Amino acid sequence: MPEHTSDVVVIGAGLIGLATAWRLAADGIQVTVCDPTPGGQTSNVAAGMLAPVTEVEYGEDDLLALNLASNDAWPSFAAELEELTGLSAGLHRTGTLSVAYDVDDAAALRRLADYQRRLGLEVEELSGREARRREPLLATGVSGGVWVPGDHSVDNRQAVSTLLRAVDLSGVQLIRERVTRVITRGTTALGVQLANGDTVHADHVIAATGPWSSQLDGVPDELRPPVRPVKGEVLRLRVPEVYRPALRHTVRATARGFSVYLVPRPGGELVVGATTSELGYDTRVLAGGVFALLRDARTVLPITDELELVESIAGLRPATPDNAPVLGPSGLDRLLWATGHYRNGVLLTPVTAQLLADTVRTGTLPDLGKPFLANRFTH
Repeated sequence: MPEHTSDVVVIGAGLIGLATAWRLAADGIQVTVCDPTPGGQTSNVAAGMLAPVTEVEYGEDDLLALNLASNDAWPSFAAELEELTGLSAGLHRTGTLSVAYDVDDAAALRRLADYQRRLGLEVEELSGREARRREPLLATGVSGGVWVPGDHSVDNRQAVSTLLRAVDLSGVQLIRERVTRVITRGTTALGVQLANGDTVHADHVIAATGPWSSQLDGVPDELRPPVRPVKGEVLRLRVPEVYRPALRHTVRATARGFSVYLVPRPGGELVVGATTSELGYDTRVLAGGVFALLRDARTVLPITDELELVESIAGLRPATPDNAPVLGPSGLDRLLWATGHYRNGVLLTPVTAQLLADTVRTGTLPDLGKPFLANRFTH
């Protein structure tokens, strides 16, 4: 049974796992990443919004601070990746326009804008006419909007591809095998067992295991984080040349009480999402989800009817009881969590990678990450 050794083994090669491995390897640390389908799960489905302001929720002050820090880190993170690889990191600095379709939607949007301003966040309220001036193809029924210049987007698939190149160039070993369990002795993690029978022994294990974190064998039940899968369906549409650009900015819309977002990509793709349903590990794309997304998209962007539907896909967001991530020490010595990012996995990639790398180097999770320790659910 072959044995591998490494300073750090990362379980999971989504955006979070790959970025963390890259950050560690850049510091001269030997890193192994284990995943049978690198970038092929949650990170493949996401729309890639960087939305610390437009997705702010009442009372989530610690999470807002983390989200804002990571949003601020994205430009330099992307620039470093691009300098190393010569490839685009997929960052599109377009700003975000939140719009409301009817009077009730507009009232809810104004209340949120008031809250955002009280938090000191940069938002600008717009009339329906002003919103349509920014996005001329929006429906005439759009009754108001809020302009958020600091919320952008990332092409998540491009970011995964570039991170895969970055870890390769940085000397990270990528093993395309599933981890079946964490190897432990007493209260200490020693490495991981792979599905093919191999083992990887390491000084630190980082579990970037997303919606599967609560099922990680080898971790005592009481130390597994309460991460559950929340399904989201996403559509990818192709915009004909005659309509390009269909949108200049990310558009988040509320239409008759239903939420939908539309994220433009260079090259004419429009990503539409996302449904939310708690159906366990079911990733089937259901007709009802596709219908709801298209219904709400065409309400605010009528040309949706004339766009080509090129992909419908479903993924699993890793959600926690407080909608915040689980970062750092696990309660099992030498095992660290990097999971539970729910809707903000793409946004939180740079800050999570930096926090985990700092923890490996210093033995201490930096203060910014301390509100997100796993033990908050048991205290």
